[in-house]
Amino acid sequence: MEGKNLDETQIKRINELARKAKAEGLTKQEAREQAELRSAYIEAIRANLRGQLNNIDIREKDGSITNLGEKYGKKGH
Repeated sequence: MEGKNLDETQIKRINELARKAKAEGLTKQEAREQAELRSAYIEAIRANLRGQLNNIDIREKDGSITNLGEKYGKKGH
């Protein structure tokens, strides 16, 4: 798997395994692959959301601008 990004091939494979699981079931190897792909997909979504949230600026009542990433420490991996 790639670190934070899944390519189109990996996303297609997730969908193939999901369809096969519903239709006929998965082998142990396929179930393991599906779990790994899902885990990588969820991590990619979280990293993307974290990146977006870290770049949000809030205008305070006093007119100052607070960056949420700086305020909350840009937590992430």
